[in-house]
Formats: sequence, structure tokens, C-alpha cells
Amino acid sequence: MTVLFDQAENLRVMARSRRRASVIAVTSGKGGVGKSNIAVNLAIKFAKSGKDVVLLDADLGLANADVLCNVDLPANLSHVISRKKELREVLTMTPGGFRLIGGASGLARMADLSDADRQRLVTALAELEQQTDVILIDTGAGISPNVLSFTRAADDVLVVTTPEPTAITDAYAVIKVVTRDSPDRRLSLLVNQVRSAGEGRVVYDRISRVAKQFLGATVLDAGYMFADEQVPTAVRRRTPFVLTHPHCPAGQCITQLAMRFEQGVYASHESSGFFNRMGQWFRK
Repeated sequence: MTVLFDQAENLRVMARSRRRASVIAVTSGKGGVGKSNIAVNLAIKFAKSGKDVVLLDADLGLANADVLCNVDLPANLSHVISRKKELREVLTMTPGGFRLIGGASGLARMADLSDADRQRLVTALAELEQQTDVILIDTGAGISPNVLSFTRAADDVLVVTTPEPTAITDAYAVIKVVTRDSPDRRLSLLVNQVRSAGEGRVVYDRISRVAKQFLGATVLDAGYMFADEQVPTAVRRRTPFVLTHPHCPAGQCITQLAMRFEQGVYASHESSGFFNRMGQWFRK
């Protein structure tokens, strides 16, 4: 009996040691809809709830999460690729309590890396995945191969839009491409900069209905973010708004968004892991 108990305990320990982070890719059809700001503030809310959070700034051409957090990055992903740094050496703690991996211009030519460099990066990221609770990926905007590589491999894809017609059209385009590229990927829609809850609901209903009718895709409702003057003010001050005004309307919306994830509304798939899947894509 004691032996069986010890074996069961060993299995539980091994299961805990093999934990895999929940991976959320935050993306958008066009720039300027507040995607990076949402990713940064959502990372802070997760961290404040006691989770070990890493934000990967994967907008390889226009990385700006460090600016929003007002942190200086002594190194970023380009240093990892060039073998000047290990991944653990480019993790930077932010005032919001999460660790940031900064992106850099020039990494868009990922396909030109050697097999050894690709495997080295994937191995380092896979190790990080086993040591973290949540990994947020701030992708670039649009439907480029770089963006799709992250949406293809994540557990959840959070598409951010605004009520503007062009943003709605581009958000649907992202949903269309992601659905066809990865039919089993879990998609949700967040409507940013709304004037009322009703406006957010109208935009969500419109996109989800069309996606269901023409793509056969289910788009989950991630809620909305109120247009809030505290948001641009915080950006100008380079301080996330959930730190300066946590109870402002936008701050309350971020809290609701974090609760949706934490309560398991979008529970993670049982899978081989984000960076293992990404590694398979690199090796294609």
C-alpha cells in the first residue's frame, strides 16, 4: 500500500513538473486598435492574480511593449538569434509584475535562419513554457506569415477590433484566414474603444454571425473595452492604465477579460504545447 501511495505521489509531482503554460495570441486585422495596450494590461492583471506571466512582443517589425511599460531592454530576441544572449537573459521584469521578452526589427526574415538557430530558439522557448503559467503573445497586425505562425500555434487567439468599419472588415479577414489555416484554433473577439456595451454587442454579433454563416466558425465573445480618456493619457505617460487608474472603465473591462480566462471560459486544449507546435512549423 505504501509503495502504491509513493508511486501515485511521484506521478503527481511529475505532472506538476510537466505543466504547460496557457498561451494566448493577441492579434488584430489592422494597427491602431489598441492590441499591444490590451496585451500589456492583461499581462498585469494575470500577474496580480498570482500567475507567473511572460509577454512575448512578437510584433517583429514594430515592437513597442517596452515603451508602454517604460522599461529599457538591455537585450531582445535579436540577441538570442545572434547567439549573444540566452533567452533567460533577455527576460526583463516590468513594473506590472510580468516578464517581458522584447521584440526587434529585422526578425521578419525568420525563414533565413539556419536549422541550428531555429532549433536553439524553439528549445529555449519550450523550456520557458514549462516554467510559466501564462504566455501572452503580442503579434503583429494583419495576416502575414509571421503573424500566422503564432496564431497557428497558440491555444487561444484573441482578435481585437474597434467599431470602425475598416477595423471590422480587417478583423473578419483575420478570423477567416486563421479559421482556414487552423480549423481547430479557438477564437474570441474583443471590441475595443466602444461608447456603450450595446455598441460592443452589435459589433460582436455582426462578426460572429457572418463567421458562423460563411466560415462555419464559432467566435467566442471576449467582451468589450470602453473608450476611456485614461488610456491615451497612460500611453503618453508610458505607464499601463491598470496601474495608474485600475478602477477606470477600461480597467474594469480588462478585469472582466482576465476573469473570463481565469475562470476557464477558454480552457486550454490538451496538446503538445505551443512551442513544440511552433517548432514543427519552423522545420517545415
